[in-house]
Amino acid sequence: MEQYKQYLESKGISPSYQRLKILEYLDQNRTHPTVDEIYSALLPLIPTLSKTTVYNTVSLFVQQGLAQMLLLDNVEARYDITVMPHAHLTCSRCGKVFDIDSAQYVQFPQTIEGHTIESYQIAIKGICKNCLVH
Repeated sequence: MEQYKQYLESKGISPSYQRLKILEYLDQNRTHPTVDEIYSALLPLIPTLSKTTVYNTVSLFVQQGLAQMLLLDNVEARYDITVMPHAHLTCSRCGKVFDIDSAQYVQFPQTIEGHTIESYQIAIKGICKNCLVH
């Protein structure tokens, strides 16, 4: 927990218990969770936790560059602690979202036609290898 505290402090974020637990959850559950999923997972550990606190915390993490918000299905925002450029594959059968190391497939230029690029979101739909086996 100490490493999460130091990480938040290095980003200028006050390390409250709720923020630490949300960061720990994102780090240990790289499943691209929604606010509802984070809330449901942490509520048994933090009975006073509110969805508003989770939403405000992940929004702060996004604003400070600790996470990114994904809008993959145009229904719910998901959150990803991996902020380096990469793609996401959403399985059309099970609905899980997987990180794809897209560096071998896509070049990420810093400028395009004179525009400075700050971030990328590449969304891929397909069938994951787990669903293909079953």
